[in-house]
Amino acid sequence: MRNLVLLGGGYGNMRILLRLLPNNLPKDVQITLIDRAPHHSLKTEFYALAAGTTPETHMRVPFPEHERLTIVYGEVVNIDRANKAVVLEDGKEINYDELVVGLGCEDNYHNVPGAAENSLSIQNMAKSRKAYDAISALPAGATVGIVGAGLSGIELASELRESRADLRIKLFDRGPRILKTFPERLSKYVKKWFDKHDVDVIANSNITKVAPKALYNHEDQIDVDLIVWTAGIQPVKVVRDMGLENVYGRVAVNQYMQVPVDTSVYVVGDCAASQFGPSAQLAEEQGEQIVTTLKRVWANEPLPEKMPDIKLKGFMGALGKKQGFVYLADTTVTGRIARLMKSGLLWMYKNQNG
Repeated sequence: MRNLVLLGGGYGNMRILLRLLPNNLPKDVQITLIDRAPHHSLKTEFYALAAGTTPETHMRVPFPEHERLTIVYGEVVNIDRANKAVVLEDGKEINYDELVVGLGCEDNYHNVPGAAENSLSIQNMAKSRKAYDAISALPAGATVGIVGAGLSGIELASELRESRADLRIKLFDRGPRILKTFPERLSKYVKKWFDKHDVDVIANSNITKVAPKALYNHEDQIDVDLIVWTAGIQPVKVVRDMGLENVYGRVAVNQYMQVPVDTSVYVVGDCAASQFGPSAQLAEEQGEQIVTTLKRVWANEPLPEKMPDIKLKGFMGALGKKQGFVYLADTTVTGRIARLMKSGLLWMYKNQNG
């Protein structure tokens, strides 16, 4: 029996499972999914867990069940390509014929002194839970510094404003304006929301050092009570240790999402190099391409000369529970309708995958 091993139960590998199960898996193929959690986690919503506005149980989606799907719970510590085996923390080895690496990411601190030691993270559920505990313990009037004004930083700052109106919030943006690569109308809308709700956005920032209760922006010391880091990501260490070619810190892949030097290994999601920034939508589209390739490989058919280009539809963001922003097909939507669109998409995703 041929063994397809999926490392990580994130958005990319969930899409692969959704496409192969229950009826599209060849009879001579089985799937082994390895994850440290007994469920798929909605990572795009971790900001709400950290802010305390959405319970953890609302961010879990059960893995599918199938007679030829085996789920193994554990921490991956080594990927041995020479022996086509995955090694777990408890010493167990799982052999594969094809491997999809979707282990996700961790924060990239860009060599900023003190950043790793003195800031909190929302990159996984356990770290988001820890951030929630720390934020909940803050006294009224405390200051929270959020480093990084990408989608995660924006959503965390706005959600935190709704859950803790008593806190001072400072959002540090490296660019000259919020969401600088998107239409200015969108940037202005988000900035206006922050101004109205008393969130201090510090543009053109450059965090050079992080102390237990201080951020150094350029050379200026800014006192804070708690710091959350949302300023960039990198593949998890076990993927970085594979020694594969990388592009801007992510694993280089060919058009079939395979590692060029080992076509039995596929990479999906935050670990895979792409012209696009990491996102759940991108991981799902990459998962679609991997399924197309695997079906050809299993049927001993030649791969397409040219895979279809990945085309992302846009993105959605929340500003608390009542407002939001959407950029879709070169069209910008803001306000209550945009927030309802995001909520509807989340409901549809959970319904499809749950």
